[in-house]
Amino acid sequence: MELFIKTAAGIFFALVLFVILSKQAKDMATILSISVCCMAGMIAFYYLQPVVSFLHTLQEKTGVDSAFFQILLKAVGIALLGETASLICTDAGNSSMGKIVQVLSSAVILWLSLPLLEKLLDLVDGVLDFR
Repeated sequence: MELFIKTAAGIFFALVLFVILSKQAKDMATILSISVCCMAGMIAFYYLQPVVSFLHTLQEKTGVDSAFFQILLKAVGIALLGETASLICTDAGNSSMGKIVQVLSSAVILWLSLPLLEKLLDLVDGVLDFR
């Protein structure tokens, strides 16, 4: 929790600096924004490590194929990267590019989820055949 508070304070300081720089040097303000996003992303990955460890433990205890958990982790990673890229595009003044990055990341997550959906369909088909 202490790391989160320090990070939030650093982001607030960077925001003040961004406002000052955006009037003088827009390029430097954009670089600052990208740097802060990268730093916050790395800290987010630090907080996600226990979640990955839990999912690994869950996979071992349930005996579910690890490929399904890998799909889940990839989908979360794509969502986080897509959202970050979208916000950076919006900060740079190109909100339409930011929106299309969100659409692209959603499409990739759906594509990535196809094996899970196929397995779900097989499960439903098996239950319906059972009756």
